[in-house]
This record gives sequence, C-alpha cells and structure tokens, in this order.
Amino acid sequence: MVSPRHHTPRADGVLEIRVDVSRAPSSSISAVEGVGFSEDPEDASSIGVRGMTVAFKDLEYIVKNSANRREKISLLSRVSGCLYPGQLTALMGPSGSGKTTLLDVLAGRKTVGQIRGDILFAGHKPSQAFLRRFTGYVEQFDTLLDNLTVEEMLMYTAELKCELRESLGAKREKVAAIIDQLALGGCRGVRIGNALQRGISGGQCKRTNIGIALVTNPRVLFLDEPTSGLDSFTANEVMIVIKMLLKTGMTICATIHSPTPSCFRLFDCMMILLRGKVVYAGPNGLSAIHFFEATNPSVPHYGQQGVADNQAEWIVDLTTKAERAGLADEFAARYAESNLRAANEEVLARDMAERQVSPQILKELRTRRATVTPFYWGVKTILKYRMGRDFRDPAYLGPRVMDKLAVALLLMTLYWHIGKRNFGPNAVNIGAALFMWTILPGFAAAAYTPTLVQERPIFYRERSDGLYKAVTYLVAKLLEEVIVALVQSLIMSCIVFFPLELAGSWALFWYTYFQTTVIGILLAYIIAGLSPNMDVANGALPAFVVIMLFFVGLLIRPQDQPNYWHWFQYIDFLHYAWVAQMINQFEHTQIYIFLNLEILTFYDLRGYNKWAFVGYEAIFVGVFFIFAWLALAFVKHQKR
Repeated sequence: MVSPRHHTPRADGVLEIRVDVSRAPSSSISAVEGVGFSEDPEDASSIGVRGMTVAFKDLEYIVKNSANRREKISLLSRVSGCLYPGQLTALMGPSGSGKTTLLDVLAGRKTVGQIRGDILFAGHKPSQAFLRRFTGYVEQFDTLLDNLTVEEMLMYTAELKCELRESLGAKREKVAAIIDQLALGGCRGVRIGNALQRGISGGQCKRTNIGIALVTNPRVLFLDEPTSGLDSFTANEVMIVIKMLLKTGMTICATIHSPTPSCFRLFDCMMILLRGKVVYAGPNGLSAIHFFEATNPSVPHYGQQGVADNQAEWIVDLTTKAERAGLADEFAARYAESNLRAANEEVLARDMAERQVSPQILKELRTRRATVTPFYWGVKTILKYRMGRDFRDPAYLGPRVMDKLAVALLLMTLYWHIGKRNFGPNAVNIGAALFMWTILPGFAAAAYTPTLVQERPIFYRERSDGLYKAVTYLVAKLLEEVIVALVQSLIMSCIVFFPLELAGSWALFWYTYFQTTVIGILLAYIIAGLSPNMDVANGALPAFVVIMLFFVGLLIRPQDQPNYWHWFQYIDFLHYAWVAQMINQFEHTQIYIFLNLEILTFYDLRGYNKWAFVGYEAIFVGVFFIFAWLALAFVKHQKR
C-alpha cells in the first residue's frame, strides 16, 4: 500500500491521491494507565530499520468447496499491496472477508489449498525457514503453557529461539526488556493458568503472546485479531503496546474486525477486503471515508445525521452492509478502476523490483534451517521448563500412576503367594496373573493420549514459530514419560513379583513390563497423532488393544489360531512380553496341565529363549517411534 498519502476530492468526484514515498508515519499516542508513553514513533529511517517491505501482487488462494469436493473456490482474488517498516497496517473487513486468510498466506502458515501470485520480502522470495525464524505471528487465540509463569514462558521461548552463543544472562536481559516493554512486570511471576485454574488476565495473556513473537526481535510481525475477546480498555492497552513496537522500525500488520475509535486511530494504513477482494488500500481514517464517498455516491456521508459518528464504525457499517447486500464485486470493481489503485500499482511495481539488500538480510531470506537451536538443546529446554512443573502436578501424575498402582495392589492381594503352589491347575492361575501384568501397560496407554491431543495447538504454534522440529518434541515428551514409567515400574514390579513369590528373574519381570509401558506410550502417541480429536483417540486406542489381547497366547493358543489370523501375533508386542514372562516363570519347572502336557509345551513355548522375546519386543520401540514421528510430523489436523 502507498503510504502516507494526501487526498483531495476533485470536482469530478474522483479522489485524487498524491503519493509521499517517505514511508515515515507519525502518530501521537496518548498514555493509557499501565502502559506509559506519549511520544511520536521515530522516523524508521533514523533508527536502523529492523523491518522490511513486504510486497505482494495478484495473490489468489484456492481451496476445495467443502459442500462439493469437485468444485474449487477462491478465498482471495488478485489481492495486491505492500507493508512497510515503521508502519502499523490494518487488514479489515466483515467476518469471512479473507483477512486472516491473507495474513496466513503472507506469513506462510497455510496448510491446505493452492496459492498463486508473488510475495516478496525486501524484494526477494523468502524461504519457509525465514518465515519461521525471522517473522513473528500472534495467534487470535492464546496458545500458552498454562503451568508456566509469564517470565518462564518468555524464557522458554528465548532459550529455544535465540542463538546458542547468547549467554543465559543476555536472554534474561532480553526477556526483562520485553516484560518492561509490554507492561507485564506486575504478573511476571504469576502462572498463566487456564479456564479451570485462574491465572493472568486476558489482556496479559495477549501481551504475553506478543512477547513470545518479539523474543527474537522479528523483522515482520503479524497479528491475528489482537483485540479479540478483550474489553475496550484492554484492547486499547494492547494496541498501544503494539504501536510502541514501531519505534524499532518493525513492519507490523494486524487483522482487526471491529476496532474501538482509539484503536482505529493507531493504524497508519489499512486494506479492506470483501469476499476476498480488495475494496480499499491506503491511508487510514478520513482518507478511506473520502474514497468510499467519492467512488460510491449512494453511501451515507460521514457526519450526516443518523450516520455512525466515528470513523471506525462508519467503515465497518458500510463494508458489512455492502457484503450482506452482495455488493462486494461492485465495490472491488470501483477500487480497481480508481486512481488510488493506479497509484498503488505504481509504487508496488517499484517495491517488487527493488533487489538491493544487505548481505545479512539476503542470508536470512535464503536460510533453509527452520530452527535456531540444535536437537539436543531443544530436548533439554523442553524438559527444563516443562518436566519439573509436570512432576509437581497431581493432574499429570495421577493418570500415570494411580490406575497402575491400583491394579498392582489387586494382583498382589488376589494372587498372594500363588507362585509357590506349583501344581497343575494353579499353573493356569499363574499364567492368568502374568497375562494381566502383561496387558496392563496396553490399557494404561490411554493416560498418554490426552497430552498430545490437548497440546496440539501449542505444538503447531511452536513448530510454526521455529522453536523445534517434530522429532525434538517427541523425544522430549517420551523422555519425560519414560522417567515416570521407570520409577513406577520398579515400584509396581516389587509389589507384584515378591508377594506372589514368582519364579525366574525379577530383572526380566520388571524390564519386560517397563519396555511394554514405553511401547504403550508410543502407541498412544501414534493414535493421538492420527486422531483428529480426543473422541476418536479414546475409541481407537482401547479397540486396538482389545484386538491385540486375542493374539497374546492365553485366550487362544498360537498353534490353534486360524492360518489367516496367525500372522497377527507377530505384530502384537504384548504377545512377545507374555511369552517372555511365561518362559521366565516355568522354564525350570515341570508342571503338567491339560492332556497331561507340561505347561510350556501346552502353549508351544518350550525350548525358546526368554531374552530373545524381550529383544523381539524391543524392535517395536524403534518401529513405533518412527510411526509416532511420522504422525506428528506429517499428519496435519489444523486446517488453515
């Protein structure tokens, strides 16, 4: 967009636009209680501009029609414009007009559909890695870790996004500066909280989200409805904070639906969309009003009696009524034929032709690495900030410990001393106890699915922000669960093995259970990664585990399984665990049961090595890890 400009209505009713290409906006900002400053932003050219020009031409975004999958619809139609350093640009329009769609396209956040047209940052096509590392994106809905404090949330992001060569002290100074800049000092040590556990306020959440985007001082900042869900005072407070960021020369663009008059005055430029088409792009405020009055004589004039008495409301009323009346194409055509469009196109052509940038910026634009920190650092940081909080949270530990403890106590009391009664019929009871001990981790895996499904919005946001790769997140989550599983498996195995006076190696008894638990965790991660929501995950996991039970070996012997089902036991990790437990218990005994067959012979297990079956089961750890990674990395449930 050309900005700033001066407008003069001509005698023929067409708005004449005179272009000032200095691009140095000036806005007076009055102080709001809690966010203090009342000065004009400095000229971007005098402060070592951090931002860059974002020029886009003839953008189209095409998706399949949800009502008719054979039909394609265009959500953006030949949208062109520019965003400039040191300017605050608004994307406006009624709901469904394409504001967030355009923002997502510019920020490289679209996961479905087809994009056509050109998008240039500083005259060059950016890599996807550049968009993740050097731009900031503030989601409409807060995606924060509710058990961290504001300061911890910002430090967590800083340690994942800042270069390793930066010292911890430098990162703390940077976070302290952001806290001060965003007026978060009063809540820096307060937990963020959630709907059930009260924490910081809505406005503080929004500013914390902005702080996350600012940790690496991005060149371009995108904000999706930064005032959504906030009262008018808090909305003004948040927008003033955003306006303050222009002092760095940053390029800032925000979608906004129905701003307060105070918020509206903070914007330098705006682009208005109707049904995915541009109906205005230029200076904010009266310039837009005069444009619509000059090009649409039938619209009610601003200041007229009975008409909205503030600029924002007038523009919102006009565009909303036009959209509902089906006049989007008419308004778009009038903009396309206007002098304003011609002036915008002239400046856009110049900006898109500009190629002179510093070697540093060119290097950033061509970067291919989406994350700043290496794999090991990402794992360490995730564990550092998340694990300690989780281990102190009863809501986290309860589902991972209490159900297993209850079953272990049941096994202990129900099968007390059963292992020393080595006669025929009792061997079946021992086999049943080992069967229940073996399948417990399979059903207990349900405790691990909610974590990934509920954290999915945070996971998607953090990946898009370039904090880590999917494998980093998976390894960190798995290590956290493995630590809990290690401790609880040692305790549970002692509660069961010794009171039952089972035979064989306690080490195998424990390790097989521990390994099966790890595989169960990975299975839960696979199901969670593939499932679009918790309802599907809660149904899929138990169903799969129940199917596996039939092929463990107790309910139907391996040699009695039909040929067309016999293959399933080879992909049933519970089968290998149970076989190892049975051999461990009975390999040195001769207990005869049905048909005067010794028990291991009855199940066709005599002569096998128990540790070999432990090894066979270990293969599932690697295979399921790969499947879990593939599900997290490539199955995208977020459609945007």
